[in-house]
Amino acid sequence: MKAVVCDRIEKLKFRDDLSVPSPAPDQVLIRVMHTGFCGSDHSLIESGGMPDGCVVGHEVSGVIEDMGAEVTGHSTGERIIIRPTFCGLCGDCIRGRPHLCTGGRRTIGIGDLPGGFAEYLVCFPEMLIPVPDGVDSRNAALAEAFAASLHAIRVSQAKSGSALVIGGGPIGLAMVRLLRILGYGPVAISEPVQAKRDLAEIFGADVLVDPMKENIVIHALQEGGYQTVFECSGAKGAVPDAMSCCANGGTVCIVSMIMRNIEIIPMMLNFKEIRLIGSYSNTHEENRQCLDWMAEGLLDGRPMISDEISLENLPRVYRKRIDTGRCVKVMLAIGC
Repeated sequence: MKAVVCDRIEKLKFRDDLSVPSPAPDQVLIRVMHTGFCGSDHSLIESGGMPDGCVVGHEVSGVIEDMGAEVTGHSTGERIIIRPTFCGLCGDCIRGRPHLCTGGRRTIGIGDLPGGFAEYLVCFPEMLIPVPDGVDSRNAALAEAFAASLHAIRVSQAKSGSALVIGGGPIGLAMVRLLRILGYGPVAISEPVQAKRDLAEIFGADVLVDPMKENIVIHALQEGGYQTVFECSGAKGAVPDAMSCCANGGTVCIVSMIMRNIEIIPMMLNFKEIRLIGSYSNTHEENRQCLDWMAEGLLDGRPMISDEISLENLPRVYRKRIDTGRCVKVMLAIGC
């Protein structure tokens, strides 16, 4: 089996000598069609904490190749995507928050189970979400990223009104498109890279701000502030800027994973009466909703795919395109 594995020296290494895994009685074997490269994959690889030989990758679309004897409700040949975490026993899972699972969490690509940078993987049927007819495998592999953005919109509790997205990576771009589908407006994005601003315009952004040429806080103040601000960049100073850009009584939602201390002025929360909230991952239902919108023709993330590559080319593309920030979204074409 071909796969790309973590390597502490080379970061990523291509191998073509791995065995195809066998599903346990309560597992399924998936033939991977496409896997998206997520920003969290980059963070895991750069952390140096992944053991040699570990296979990452969790934005997976594929086909059920085989099933364990105890698996019901699915069939071989079924097209699926994978929601990468599962427990089903802890309080959060029972309350419908499996993305916040703190119990016996099983995870592909970012935890205890090998992920989607491989031709095959095994997972649990509870992780599977069927792909509707007519949804392209590449688009389906992007559903998890769109679902993360949809989850952030829901967590913000805003129902309509103006919105600012800070950061035009895949999550920020997905956010723009979903805000338009849901009827928010005007929708603005702050992004320094022209190609990403162009994609944001395709996805429906009303206002495009280049923060290298225009101060985003001054822009927002001139507009009277934005009712909801989504921080999707993780850039230094982005959270205080998001708070400054937020309208009185509005909401700032931190979507990016910031793993460092930041300084904010809490009094701003008081004087502006704004909410500061975080968002993490997504739910099965949000993935299904995004797949349904794809089937209806409302949602197509494929324009954001800047690099469609093979497993063999991933280590090189990682060094030259991903690690240098020159790509928008890398998609691995594996079993197609």
